[in-house]
Amino acid sequence: MNLSGKAGIVTGGGRGIGRDVALLLAREGADVIVNDPGVGRGGEDTDEKPADAVVAEIMAAGGKATANYDSVADYASAGRMVQQCLDSHGKVDFLVNVAGMLRERMIWNMTEEDFDMVINVHLKGHWNMCHHAIKHMRGAGGGRIVNFSSDAFKGSVGQCNYSAAKAGIIGLTRSIAKETSRYGITANAICPGPFLTPMNEPIVGQPETERFILGEVPMARWGEMAEIQGAAIFLASEASSYVTGATLFVDGGWTAQD
Repeated sequence: MNLSGKAGIVTGGGRGIGRDVALLLAREGADVIVNDPGVGRGGEDTDEKPADAVVAEIMAAGGKATANYDSVADYASAGRMVQQCLDSHGKVDFLVNVAGMLRERMIWNMTEEDFDMVINVHLKGHWNMCHHAIKHMRGAGGGRIVNFSSDAFKGSVGQCNYSAAKAGIIGLTRSIAKETSRYGITANAICPGPFLTPMNEPIVGQPETERFILGEVPMARWGEMAEIQGAAIFLASEASSYVTGATLFVDGGWTAQD
């Protein structure tokens, strides 16, 4: 899909799914703001700047990209990120929200901080970014919102905070679609199933995980990054102009089992 002349933002673009989506958007001709504050899996501070590495890779391949290190959980920071895209490219054609983190504990061991941090990054972070981007898309006459939920919206042991946030993202996306369709803006959500991402590294190879992959996922394998890339690029492009309010499950048929 040719995205030449398009510009937009990928949050959480320094690692995992966000990284691969940012790389493909750039390869298809888009100018990309690659956002990643460089925090760890649980939101802890690090000295890493993965957004820089992704930007360097894009530019080495002849693409255009700029790094951003703001947190999507902060309302003002989200606004600055959207403004950066406007200042650099004059528009925001697409917004792909991938940024996330995990604080996994059973509910009786989960702290208020564990709950609030996950909700703030995932659910409020999606709202922050959509709020600021849509204000400009509405005036421009269109845009693409691609939000990342998860099959965990159905409920996940040890992840009640994450599951609640991901379920909320589906409701948020559907509401945005209804509110913005008259302005040429589409809003859709992707629900990835089991993919080999940095967030999933701690459970890869564990017997319980492998039993789940082989027994519950009809395709009986982990998803490959190219398979989630294709879904995101479709929803960020003009090819999806008549698709809005949808939840696209990219999970090897897992959801079909329910």
